[in-house]
Parts: sequence; structure tokens; C-alpha cells
Amino acid sequence: MVAPSELRPFSGNARIHSPHQIRKLARLIERVGFNTPILVDKNGMILSGHARLAAALQLELDKIPIISLEHLSEAEARAFILAENKMAELSRWDHKQLSLNLKELRDLSVEFDIEITGFETPEIDILLQSLMPDDSDAIDNHEYVPAPIVSRLGDRWQLGDHVILCGNAQTAESYSKLLGSERAAVIFADPPFNVPINGHASGKGSTKHREFLMASGEMPEPEFISFLETFLGHSGSHSIKTALFYICIDWRHAYELLAASRSTGLTTVNLCVWAKTNGGMGSFYRSQHELVFLFKPVGVSHTNNVQLGQFGRNRTNVWNYPGANVFPKGGRKRATELHPTVKPIGLVADAILDSTNRGDIVLDPFAGSGTTILAAERTGRRAYTMELDPAYVDLAVRRWQQMTGRDAVNDAGQTFKDVAIERGLS
Repeated sequence: MVAPSELRPFSGNARIHSPHQIRKLARLIERVGFNTPILVDKNGMILSGHARLAAALQLELDKIPIISLEHLSEAEARAFILAENKMAELSRWDHKQLSLNLKELRDLSVEFDIEITGFETPEIDILLQSLMPDDSDAIDNHEYVPAPIVSRLGDRWQLGDHVILCGNAQTAESYSKLLGSERAAVIFADPPFNVPINGHASGKGSTKHREFLMASGEMPEPEFISFLETFLGHSGSHSIKTALFYICIDWRHAYELLAASRSTGLTTVNLCVWAKTNGGMGSFYRSQHELVFLFKPVGVSHTNNVQLGQFGRNRTNVWNYPGANVFPKGGRKRATELHPTVKPIGLVADAILDSTNRGDIVLDPFAGSGTTILAAERTGRRAYTMELDPAYVDLAVRRWQQMTGRDAVNDAGQTFKDVAIERGLS
């Protein structure tokens, strides 16, 4: 073991180490230790390990391990310096095995910092997504047997790394109960659009949807703006300073959302359009799109995993995903029938992948049927969600349980099934 200051870099070193690389290497050393000794010649000149030395100096380490290769001639030492750098370039990745290795590492802990491997978040996400079935744009078509409502106002369910609270997105207390001291990196919200469900999301077919408990067409414009301002303000108070806000809305109420965003200190980053494969309800022109406004606090930068396609995420502000086609079947119902505005899991997952790191929290104050939870489950993020309607809380819980095969539990450690039995509902 020697002090880093005692080592002498090779003045003719042909490798260039960026500050970004040194920071990554320093993070790895901080986490796992200085496990690869620096190789030096008999005079203490570095043959291999210039980047490790720079990381050690950045970390202000007192001592680091070395191995002295005193048997090398000057010519052999020079050749070794070049070979050490060149030989690694002659290998290539087995991308299937690399993806599996990253998946196994992720499965050990969703909060483990996989980026200490040296890979960037977008690279990791793309590799892990390659292991997923090719149905990322599909809407959940599992069938659900209608059941008595288990959840009650105030219930908080833990779904693995995710949480759903049966609560009101208009009250500060709900956010405190949901998040505690945690803070969200992104808000993905699909609030009620202040249009009646009947005639806009439900027609004259066999599938009928209940009206939302609030903002279902009954609010005049000033009241709806206030409604939007309230949840945006609470969401901002429980998110990091650089958080992005993805807010879904339809064309009828884009003005109110823009007004609410400005009054809560947000600036518009972009306007994304969900272009559906099929038209929905409508009279003159049938609606075949929904709007997703993207906001951020004024004067801050945000996480950008797209980076103009640098790592393979080629994204535009037109999002092509299928709409919800409903095909009733017997006494069972699909998620698209049980909730009027179900989003494709892939739509939400891609937005999350664009703008968060693994283990980040995604806040959804209007969970609906729980699509944000399923998207976070797929992408290694943590969804903290709330929903006022107990029936939709139940649906979100059941969808997650169906996807994962695991049990949701409440704060007392009781499973969803146990609570249903305790309440005489099973």
C-alpha cells in the first residue's frame, strides 16, 4: 500500500480519461472498495491504472494497493502499457448475457445503484427492456371478476416497491401520508378532464362506466383551474426541484391546465400527443388523440435519458400507442371495461424511461386503474400513487397482483385478501 502522491504517471500515456469516467470510477470504488491494484514498474511509474489513480486522488484516499512488475525490461513495460489498453478493445459484449446479468443485479434490489457498473441509465434500460415480451404498447387485457369493494378511504397498500393510497389528491395530508419524507423525481398524472364520462368515454354500448367522484363535468372553468392548481402545488411540494410533470388532458381543457401550471410556477417543456390507432367518442370529428403536457419548475434542468438518441432512445412528441378496444366476454371484465380512461402500460413506461433513473419515485395523484404502478414495475422505478375511488384502488391492487403474483399488504402487514376476509367481503 502506498500514498497516491508517491506514484508517477507515465508521461506518454496514450489513453484519455474524461472527468465523467473518473467520477464513475470513484463511485464504484466508494461502493465496493479499491479492488484492482495499480501496476507499476521498478521505479514506481504507472503501467496500468492511471484512471484509478485519478479516482483515488478525487476521493482523497490515504493509501492504495500496488503491484510492482520489477521483472519487466523497459521495452516490455512500454509494450505492456499499450497492450493493457488495447486488449480490452478486442473483446465484445454478449448482449443477451449482459442483459441477463443486469436483470439479475436489478432483481437483488430495485434501489441498488446499477450505474456503478459504468453503464448509463438509458443503456441499462434498453438492455433490460430487450428481455421484455414484445407487448410494451399493449393495454392490460387480463380479465377480472367483479368483486365487492375492499378498500376504504385512508387505506394505504404496499405493492412491493410501490404504494397506493385511497385518498384525495386535493388535500396536503394525503401526500404526507403517501410519501412521508420521500420525494418524487417525476409526476405522471391523468386527472379527470372535467367532462362527463357518459357521452365522452362511455357510449351506448354494453360497457358503462361510473362518473368520476370529482371533476366529471360539474366544475365551472375557475373551479377546475383551482382543482388543477391544488394538485400541481401539492405534487410540487413533494417532489425534487428538478421534477418533470407529465399531465394528461383533452383538447377541451388545455387552457385551464396551462393557466394552472403558470400560476404554480411551472413552465411548459413540450406538448406530447398520444396518437391512437382507433377513434373514440365524438360527434363532428371523433377523437383519436389525447394530450400530455410536459412541465417543469422555472429555471431548472431535468433528467434527459433521450439525449437525441445517443443511447438508442429515439423519441418524438408524437406517441403512437393503441387505444382501448373493448370486447366484453361472459361475466368477466377487462381493465379497459372497469375504468374509462386506461392508458397503455408502454406509454407510461416510456415516459418514465425518458426522464428518471432506476429506483426513482414516480408520483401519480390520480392512479385510476393503476397503470403507473405497472409501468414502474416494468422499469425498475417506484410508483407512489393515490386514488379517491375505492373501487379503482381495488382494481389497481388486483392488476399489480395479477402481474407479479405477489400480495399487496397494508401498513399493519395484512394482505389484501386478509383484509377482504376481515371486512366480510370474501
